[in-house]
Order: sequence, then C-alpha cells, then structure tokens
Amino acid sequence: MPLAIHHHEHHFTSGNFVRDIVIGMSDGLTVPFALAAGLSGAVGNNNRLIVIGGLAEIAAGSIAMGLGGYLAARGDAEHYDLERLREEREVVEIPEEEKAEISRIFQSYEVTEQEAAHVVEGLARNPKAWVDFMMKFELGLEEPDPKRAITSAATIAFAYIAGGFIPLSPYMLTSNTAHGLMMSAVLTLCALGIFGFAKGRFTGTSPVRGAVQTVVIGGLAAGAAFLLAKWIS
Repeated sequence: MPLAIHHHEHHFTSGNFVRDIVIGMSDGLTVPFALAAGLSGAVGNNNRLIVIGGLAEIAAGSIAMGLGGYLAARGDAEHYDLERLREEREVVEIPEEEKAEISRIFQSYEVTEQEAAHVVEGLARNPKAWVDFMMKFELGLEEPDPKRAITSAATIAFAYIAGGFIPLSPYMLTSNTAHGLMMSAVLTLCALGIFGFAKGRFTGTSPVRGAVQTVVIGGLAAGAAFLLAKWIS
C-alpha cells in the first residue's frame, strides 16, 4: 500500500498588512531623513531646531499618511459595495446575460460551453453564490475586511512613526550637527537596506534588489535635500 503523502501549502496571505507597513515605514525612513539632512545643511550647528522640525514632521506625516490609508481603504469598500449592488440587480434583471458571462469566463479557462452548463445552472439557483462568483471572477474584486480602514490607518501611522525616529534619533544623542548627520545617514541607510531586504523576502521578490532600491531612493532624497538647503543658505 503506498504511503499517504501529507501536502502542506504555504501561501503569503498578509499582503494588505505588509503593504501598509511598506508604505508607512519607507516614507517614515525617507522623509524625516531628507528633512533632517536638509536642515543640517541650512541651520548649521543647531540640533535642537533639527529635532523640533523632525518631530513636527513625524507627527504631521503620520497623521497625513494614516488618513490617506483610511480614505483609500474606505474608497475600496465603497467601490466594492456599489459593484455588488449592480451585480445583484443584474442577476435579477438580465439573468440570461449574466449566465452567458459565466460561460465566457469558463471558456477563457478552456472549459467548453457544454461542460460549464451544469456549473452555470448550479450558480443560478443560488443568487448569493452567483453574485460572489461574478464579483471575484468577472470583476476581480474581493470583499474587503470591514475593519480594514481603521487597521490600515493605524498600521501606516505607527510604521511611519517607527521609521521616522530612526534618522532623527542621532540628532537627539549628540550636540554636533555634523556628527548627527553622519550617524543619521549610516543608521538610516542600514535600516533602509534591511527594510528593503525584508520586504523582498516577504513579498517574494528579489531581497537584494529591494535593499538596493530602498537605499538608493533614500540616499538620493536626503542628498538632494542637503545640497539644495546648503545652496540656498
């Protein structure tokens, strides 16, 4: 008798959560880093002003980013509700056309019209399952989590705050702006590299490419801010 083989599938299913962390953390690392670097080039040896400006930016940025995440999630939920109402109306008003759409969906997977007929009739007997099928396979829409908006806002905001304190913390630990800038650059670029690498591992893309991209983007943003502030001042 052949031995039973237990197959365990592992799929990454936390895409929205990781996306929110990526959005918040990447901006939290980059924007305060660029601001602090720019202020370092403009105000001279004045760490207190840099820290105050950085804290104000972190507060404003986390609120703005969190609100943006909330509105985006609410927009997705409202779009889903509107499309579902339309599909519910269509399966009542034009059922034959909706059945034809189901058949066309199966034919796109190389299932013949005759083979799909039983499934089409089965779905037609269950209006809720029929609408669920059309939402997923015709429109490509998944029902959003009702708590998604609040969760997204909080995740993005806290990730932004966590990321923002990394480039700002060296200025809190030293009174010399040049030393603070140097330590901030090293610490932030290392954090960006680690963050980009981890993001690549979680999302299934190249970790090395993710690390290089985040480091290059963060470094360019800070360098541009520093040089521009230095030139203006």
